[in-house]
Amino acid sequence: MPALDKRLDNLESRLSRLEQLLGQHPAQQPVQIDAPTTAEDAADSVMSAAPRPAAMSRLVKQTTRAGSLPPEISVTKILGWTGATALVLAMSYLIRLAVDSGWLTPERQVVLAVLSGLLLIGAGLRLRNADREYASLLPAGGLVVLFLSIYAAHLYYHFIGMGLATAAVILTCLLALWLGRMFESEIYGLFAVVGSYSAPFLLDALAASVVDLVIYFSAWSVLFCVYAIWLGVRRVYLLAAYMALLGFHLLHDLKPLSAWVETFSFQIVQFLVFLSGAVWFSIRHHRPMSREEAIVHLPLLLIFYALQYPLLNANLPTLAPWISLLSAALLLLAYLIAKRSLAMPPEAGSLLVSAYAALVLFHAGYMELIPSAQAPWVVLAVLPLMALYARRRGAGVSLQWPFQLLVGIIFAINYLRVIVDADNASYADHPILALLYALELYAAYYYAKRLPALKSLTTPVLYAGHIALMGAAVNILDARLAVSFAWGFIALACLALAFRSRDKLLGKSSLLIFAASAGKVLLFDLSDATPLLRIASLAILGVTLYVGGWMYKKVDAIEAA
Repeated sequence: MPALDKRLDNLESRLSRLEQLLGQHPAQQPVQIDAPTTAEDAADSVMSAAPRPAAMSRLVKQTTRAGSLPPEISVTKILGWTGATALVLAMSYLIRLAVDSGWLTPERQVVLAVLSGLLLIGAGLRLRNADREYASLLPAGGLVVLFLSIYAAHLYYHFIGMGLATAAVILTCLLALWLGRMFESEIYGLFAVVGSYSAPFLLDALAASVVDLVIYFSAWSVLFCVYAIWLGVRRVYLLAAYMALLGFHLLHDLKPLSAWVETFSFQIVQFLVFLSGAVWFSIRHHRPMSREEAIVHLPLLLIFYALQYPLLNANLPTLAPWISLLSAALLLLAYLIAKRSLAMPPEAGSLLVSAYAALVLFHAGYMELIPSAQAPWVVLAVLPLMALYARRRGAGVSLQWPFQLLVGIIFAINYLRVIVDADNASYADHPILALLYALELYAAYYYAKRLPALKSLTTPVLYAGHIALMGAAVNILDARLAVSFAWGFIALACLALAFRSRDKLLGKSSLLIFAASAGKVLLFDLSDATPLLRIASLAILGVTLYVGGWMYKKVDAIEAA
């Protein structure tokens, strides 16, 4: 009995404690569980630690929100879209059945289709308060029916003229934009983009005049940029930009439109409109362009350049490169405006601008404006200018990889032209040019060693400098023996400098010059040479290799110390 009384007292104390805990907020009084000593105590501890019904409800809601159950949502969307599509098909088959039975005249078919589209839109608006996202599927199907009804009335039955059809398309597109704002969904904006820019392909009279086409496309471009900013979705103005440029180009090819001034004006207007839209979107929403968004914008810039430059080159060949460079300058100006207005630097925008600028500088600047004979001399100034820029901006300066690639390509092209004379431009007549390239590469090696970001370039830059210096010796010195002596002296000088500056890479790079010198003597100098010349060549080779081996040993000893 005493044990039973003790157990009842423990149970009563635990119940009292539970009543106290239920009267307090969990955040203010956390549940503390004593270590159970018996099986009954363990059961009581579990009961006392169990959450209250309200807490359990909140826990379930939080778990549901955290998990978000993407499979169920995706299935819901699939079912919704399938249902909306089925309704559209059902209405189409109903019209077809009425036509086959002779009950519907063409006029009644069009009216019934329009009423069906409006019915779907009205049903979606009616259900909007219940479930906005799911109810938006019905008006989307209704818009499709309206677009098809307009094109059928104009193209198939010829009930309405071009003016009325154009007005109907415009009103339907505006209705789509309004529905997109009502349902806060971008799908309606995309419908409006497709419907508006596809209209000139279906309404022939709309595409008959270049000026009318420019005005029509430009007006829609401005509207979709404003709408994308208003809705907060970049995809709307991106799709509009792609369809505007490509659609106008296709119409230009399908219909021989010779008014190149209007075409060029259209391209410039589109460039300015969508550039302003992209910048204002970032500023308005305080959201810099992401890397994925920059990747989607880049093909748009490439399409613009690919369409504009041939047009300018065919009609304004002198000004074409300068206009292209001006477009890159405008893009850079827009980036600087966005960078100044945003709290965080738009890194993805910087990559986008640098990629387009690098393309324009390479094609319009390097290939079109710089004469081929003067290009190697001009390129010599690129690396010093980059070094001066980096020094003025400080250690934190970074160059985007498109500019690095640009500099590397144009320098490599002209380096090979000077050293190998691949295009037979007789650069041997200017032996100082190869010497200048060698000196610049050595200076670049010295500069790159001190910057961690450029250390990966030290090895190729150093070896390229050695090759350029050996090529300069070949161009300056005509005699075989003099060239061999010069190469040996270059190798020994590298070892001496490596020993003095304790530069491991510089010392090992001398092996390339020694190998080239030995190969030259054995394969070229000894063939068809007089006995005295052979003796002198071998003597020079032997002395340089022996002295070089002794110095290389000292370099290794210093390195190991």
